[in-house]
Amino acid sequence: MPFPGEGNPAGLTIGGSIARRAETLSVRYEVRGDLSKVEIPAAAARRKDRLWEETCLELFLGTADSGEYREFNLSPSGHWNVFRFTRYREGMREEEAIPSLPFDVRRDSEALLLTAEIDIGKIVPADQGLAAAVSAVIRTTDGGKSHWAPTHPATRPDFHRRDGFALILPREG
Repeated sequence: MPFPGEGNPAGLTIGGSIARRAETLSVRYEVRGDLSKVEIPAAAARRKDRLWEETCLELFLGTADSGEYREFNLSPSGHWNVFRFTRYREGMREEEAIPSLPFDVRRDSEALLLTAEIDIGKIVPADQGLAAAVSAVIRTTDGGKSHWAPTHPATRPDFHRRDGFALILPREG
């Protein structure tokens, strides 16, 4: 759902799924609505900074026993990035253990589908459970912006808050 008070001028719905199998995380986002009102950057595919300033689908992952977490940014243009934080909004740096992040984007006039199979084995041991947050930043063609998440635990949009990491992905075995 969009952050309260930001509105939804494109009449969007955002859904998806996330699943963990051993060292692979499968993520699927589905954005439906009047996509002619959504600003989507031109197609490209490279690591890029500041994707949260444009239309971007995001994933946050942390383990229960640590304040450290990762932020995955996936743009419908094909741009991407992954950041490591030592704790809430501190120690931000690019995650070097993930040198590429291939994902698939399919789009028509009413739907945008983004799917990714992410190898998390280099950043999270299989025997550790994960807490995850999925979110989206949607920029509209009229210059508006909305922030989407299953829950908004703060008085302003803030996807980094651990109390927003509401999805639990258990450890293997």
